[in-house]
Parts: sequence; C-alpha cells; structure tokens
Amino acid sequence: MLSIKKYRLQSLPLKGAGGCFAFAAGLLLMLFNVTASQAQAPQQPVALDSVLQTIRSNNPMLQQYDLLAKAQEAYAEGATGWMAPMVGAGVFMLPYPGQNVERDEKEGSYMLSAEQAIPNPAKQRAKQAYYDSRAAIELAKAEATFNELRAEAKTAYYNWVVLEKKLDVLQDSERIMEYMLKLARIRYPYSQGKLGSIYKAEARLHEVENMQLMTRNEIIQKNVALNTLMNLPKEQTFRIDTLISIPEAVVLAADTAYLTETRSDILQLDRTIESMRLGVEQERLERKPDFRLRFDHMTPRNNMMPDQFTAMGMVTIPIAPWSSKMYKANVKAMNLEIEAMQRERENILNEAQGMVRNMALELNAKREQVENYRTKIIPALKKNYDVTMLAYEQNSAELPEVIDAWEALNMASMEYLDNLQELYLLAVAYEKELER
Repeated sequence: MLSIKKYRLQSLPLKGAGGCFAFAAGLLLMLFNVTASQAQAPQQPVALDSVLQTIRSNNPMLQQYDLLAKAQEAYAEGATGWMAPMVGAGVFMLPYPGQNVERDEKEGSYMLSAEQAIPNPAKQRAKQAYYDSRAAIELAKAEATFNELRAEAKTAYYNWVVLEKKLDVLQDSERIMEYMLKLARIRYPYSQGKLGSIYKAEARLHEVENMQLMTRNEIIQKNVALNTLMNLPKEQTFRIDTLISIPEAVVLAADTAYLTETRSDILQLDRTIESMRLGVEQERLERKPDFRLRFDHMTPRNNMMPDQFTAMGMVTIPIAPWSSKMYKANVKAMNLEIEAMQRERENILNEAQGMVRNMALELNAKREQVENYRTKIIPALKKNYDVTMLAYEQNSAELPEVIDAWEALNMASMEYLDNLQELYLLAVAYEKELER
C-alpha cells in the first residue's frame, strides 16, 4: 500500500515572483518524491504454488510429452485404415514375336487389373488399442517428469527462502557490528578501549559484508534456476514468499497401496505393462487370416473374340507351421518381458516403502532439532548477548567479550538456518517419494 508522507515547506518566502517560484519548486519536489515512492513500490511476492503452476504449463519438457501423446493418438486414428488399392494395365496372352501361332491367338488382349487388400478388423482394433496405450504412457511420463521438476523447483524456492533469512541475519549483524565499532571508536580516545579490539571489530564487519555479497549472489542464482524451470527470461526478477511455515511432523506408515495410487513412476510402469499386454494380444491375432480381392478385365485385340474377366478372392493361412513359428515365439518373449517388468514394479514399491519410512524418521528428528534451536538455543544466546552488550555500554565489559557473545549468537542463528534448510530439503525429498 502506498503511504504518502507529509511534506513541510520550510521558510519559503511567498512574496513576489521569488515566493511563487519557491512555492512551485517545493510542490514539484513533493510530487517527485511521491512518484519515486510509487516507482519503488515492492513487487507482490510469488507463491510456490504459482511457480509450480507456471512450470506445469510452460516447461518445454512437459510440452514435449504432451505432443508425443498426441502423436500416438494420431497413429491410433490411422490404425483402422486400409492399404491403398492397386490398379494396373497391360496385355494378356500375347505371344512372343516370331512364334508360329494362329492369327486369332496372335492378337491377344488388352488387360485392366484392380486389387484391394482387406485387413482383418480384429487386428485393426488391436493395433488401435495399442497406440492408445502408448499415448497413456507418454502422459504418465509427463507426470513423472513433472514430479522431478516440482522437486527441483521446491528445492530452489526453499533454498531462496533460507538465503533471504540468512541475509536478514547478516544485515542485523552488520548493524550490530557498526554500532559496536562506533562505541569502540568513541571510547578509544578516553582509554576505555583497545586498538586491537577496534581492528577485530572492523575485520568482523568486513566478513559480514563479504558474506552478504555471497548470499545475494546465491539468491540471483536461485532466481535464474526458477526462471529456467518456468521457461521465463533468465534476467527476470521477482520476490518470493518468505513467510512459509516449517514442515510439520509426518506419519511413518506408507503402505504399497498408497504408493501405488500416488507415484507416477508406478503409474507409468502399470501403463507400460498394459501396453505390452495389448502388444501380446496384437501378436496373437497374427493367427487370424487377412484377405485380398482381385479383378481382371481383358479386351481382345480381335473384335471377333468376346471380352473376358477373372475375379479372385485370396486369404492368408497363418496357422501353417512355417508361418506360425514367428508370432508364437514373439508372444512368449513379450510375456517374459511383462513378467520381468512386474518384478521391477515390486522392487520399486519395496524400496520406496523403506525409503519413505527412513525419510519420515529423519524429517521428524530434524524438525525437533530445528525447534530446539528456535525455542531454546537462540533465545538463550540472545539473552547472553543482550546482557554482555548492556555491560559493555555500562563500561563493565570489554569489546572482545561482546564480539564473542555476538559471534556465538550469529553462529547459532546460521546453524539454525542451515538445519532449517536441511529440513526443507528433507520435506521435498519426502514429498517427491509420495508424489505430493
């Protein structure tokens, strides 16, 4: 919300042209300050959910899988098509030159031919169902990829949140060190401080400034990482919502039924197995025959001869031993591949169940550790620093003691944020395993 400050024109003479000019200048200065405050209004922070929604709609990798699924659907539409008909023209029963034949036989006939292959409808339906299943696999791959990208985005976002908190701590530390350094420089001429303590405080101040520089650079890197995931210009800057809550404690139980419903990689395996079963059914249908029709029309070159035609219907015999060997072997091999994939599915679920339980244990322990820092360790060190600083202001403590108390508080604050970062990353890994 824009807040307009009250501006007071001090000692402006309002008599004559000079007074009017001064009044106008003051008014323009006030308007300029208000406009500048509007231009510097803070951006609205971008929530994590908004980042994830943008990734889901804009990320090129996810768009790739959507296009691949549409390609398989297009293949399915063409699976029920027929082969193109064949037509031909030529001569029929025309003897080779130089042979001793009767005149009528020598004439021969002109021939027109048309042929059409008629596919088996059951084979076509099986092929169409197979392509539809391939489209479902691509969509499942998109969900699995989105789960990976979502974990990357959450990691970058939470790291950015912690970096902002670290920057706040460093800025507070900078103000504290500047205040201590100011007091030390005031007291030194009166022999109430040591020169070495002043230099030590200056070194700590410069260390804090250096850490701020590194932290701001890391924040820029997280901004670029999120822009990359969202497919936005890499130089685009935005703010994030740092008022996110600490992850809650989680339950330890996660059975295979729940994991089967939530995990996209399991869904991808299930759809792949279903597609392979449809492929087996398609291969089995090779035992069914295909059909072909042919029609030939002959017009004799001798007008005394009648027009003639031939009409033929043909059917394949795939149950012949020399032709059935191939599809029978293919069916056997594909069934073995399905069984192997089912074993892979069982192994993934078994490992995931154990991993989720271990992650839950680690996450709960880390959360308790973070709470101890927040509610016990840091408040105690803050009181120690306040007491030491008060004693220094009352000339009953030395500057090194204040610096030591500040360093202990600053180190604990940084350790708290490091543990908070680890807690966020554990929560991301846990949610990635549970697909939420």
